[in-house]
Amino acid sequence: MFRLPSLRAVISLAVVATPLAAGDLPVPEENPVLVVSGAITNTNVGGTASFDYEMLEAMDTVTFTTKTIWTDGEQTFTGVQLSDLMALVGAEGEDIKATAINDYAVNIPRADWVDGGPIVAFLNHGEKMPVRNKGPLWIVYPFDQKPEYQTEQIYSRAIWQLDRIIVLD
Repeated sequence: MFRLPSLRAVISLAVVATPLAAGDLPVPEENPVLVVSGAITNTNVGGTASFDYEMLEAMDTVTFTTKTIWTDGEQTFTGVQLSDLMALVGAEGEDIKATAINDYAVNIPRADWVDGGPIVAFLNHGEKMPVRNKGPLWIVYPFDQKPEYQTEQIYSRAIWQLDRIIVLD
């Protein structure tokens, strides 16, 4: 017997198949995993840009393999380029303050928001990262690709358990 897909299934497929673009920021359907605020022009919830997993997964993603100083062996991360995320929210500042669930915070300058630079990773080895394993989100640089990414300053910017970003004026 042939069954038509439910409307929710069709909408879900449309969301996954259509990458998010600037000016097109839907309201998250699930609990947000990331809230971006501050000097941004594209918002969706009370002056912030809030993202659930499905919204991040709907964006163009990048996957790379790198070693980190916190894990054993090579790790394969998938996520959204920080530069793409900042473009999507219309970031107007020169720095961001990235904050973790435990309130650890670090500033990341605009100079780091480049193609081929850090990503906001939501998968490690193809799996969502639980909080106990540095999830749900981790700003990861492709450490093995550039020697300038192998410094204490850059390592300090690789914040895990990320849940908030404030774009600073």
